[in-house]
Amino acid sequence: MVNELNTPSYLQMESISKAFPGVQALDNASLSVRAAEIHGLVGENGAGKSTIIKVLAGVYSPDEGSIVIDNIEQKNHSPASVHEAGVRFIHQELNLVPHFTVAESVFMGQEISSPVGLRKRQMRSRAEDFLQQSLQYQLSGKKLIRDLGVAERKLVQIARALIDNKAKVVVFDEPTGPLASNEVEQLFRAIRGLRERGIAIVYVSHYLGEITDLCDRVTVFRNGKTVSVLAGADAENSQTIIQQMVGRDITTLYPERRRVSEKFVLSCAGLSCQPYFQGVDLNVSAGEIVGIAGLVGSGREELIDVLYGLKKATAGTVELDGQALRVNKPHIAVKNGIVLVPRDRRNAGLVLDMTVADNINLASLDEVSTFKLERKGLGRKRATALADKLDIRPKNVNAVVRYLSGGNQQKVVLAKWLATGSRLFVMDEPTIGVDIGAKVEIYQLIADLASGSNAESDGAGVIISSSDPSELLGLCDRIIVLLRGEIIAVKAVDELTLDSLLALTTGGVVATAGALH
Repeated sequence: MVNELNTPSYLQMESISKAFPGVQALDNASLSVRAAEIHGLVGENGAGKSTIIKVLAGVYSPDEGSIVIDNIEQKNHSPASVHEAGVRFIHQELNLVPHFTVAESVFMGQEISSPVGLRKRQMRSRAEDFLQQSLQYQLSGKKLIRDLGVAERKLVQIARALIDNKAKVVVFDEPTGPLASNEVEQLFRAIRGLRERGIAIVYVSHYLGEITDLCDRVTVFRNGKTVSVLAGADAENSQTIIQQMVGRDITTLYPERRRVSEKFVLSCAGLSCQPYFQGVDLNVSAGEIVGIAGLVGSGREELIDVLYGLKKATAGTVELDGQALRVNKPHIAVKNGIVLVPRDRRNAGLVLDMTVADNINLASLDEVSTFKLERKGLGRKRATALADKLDIRPKNVNAVVRYLSGGNQQKVVLAKWLATGSRLFVMDEPTIGVDIGAKVEIYQLIADLASGSNAESDGAGVIISSSDPSELLGLCDRIIVLLRGEIIAVKAVDELTLDSLLALTTGGVVATAGALH
């Protein structure tokens, strides 16, 4: 049931502004959502989506603006008052206790009890009925969370938020992040069912295919402002949404192919890390981008950890620029020119409460120091040059990294390693949680790393580990496929299609010796 245009708004956020140190996160932004509507909220990283959701949740107090829920203005806005008004939040993180049952998880913090203890049978029955009737999914209340699939855990998370039957607005913040593609439709059925019950849905996602398939209207944020509200055919056109998001046309997602040297930057022979992977032979040439594909449990993540010294190899050899190298600690990798852009940038790649400048200079302090004392002016000058080169926003290297968007935080990690002049860049999920505009910029930065600074330069070697097969096919020169800890194929990208790569990573194609090149 798509909401009629003249239906009044159930949630109205008007002229919301919010500033943090060095960052104007929201600038007179608005969001209006009707009952029985699935309303998309999109924008580049740093556009203000997360901030306005946190303002709605009462986590942040707006500097200016008003919030009206069901015709009642929220004068003393707080998490408790928002919950009382019927607003519920479904976050990307599941935050469930593995050894709890489904029923215990659904009623956690709102248990049904009697003078003699918990009414476990009643909780189990109500949890099962809610999952069946409201989310169209049959699940035993006795099952343990640890025995559920990711999609089932997501449904339990939704049930926990809605079990009191008081929800009037439900905010889904990147809900499909942990889901496999075949599990997404299961979640969509549940969300559409909530709309049929008259609940207002706010759906935040970087996946524009989900937005165009699911949403009735779409609000687009850019630079902390509301730039448009799209409906009808416009809300179903991803190209229209992209143009509104980034304020420019994006005709080419991936950069052009580069010249690849015959000189190896990295050579691995028989590399193993039992029980995760074994017998990996891997070469990366100067100027080459090599992709690593594989499902969870394939050994893909552990191979990255071994190359950077986070895990120790149990067998095999590693050579960098033809010289044998034993990388058993990250500082050894960095000292020899191997750097990592980690999959968890917030916890493993940045110091969140330091400034952009301090983070950029962190790995190469010797370059901006005299007698081991940092020259702050020189450091800011170098950081500013790198921030300008990577178009890090806001244009303020004194901004605290915690308040930057995910895409701009990723650029800070890249800038930190660019400052070191490294030879091999290992990138683990380099664009996870990054919007389309920032992806284009990061892809070009990766290509520039591989190309080098001039026509005579061989450039760096780049390894991309990614769960996105389209990203690997668009960005890489060759792709290595891992399955259950072994390389089953090494292919040039022009030998692969999206379907054939997916088949290889899932074991749908049994590779023969002829598949290895």
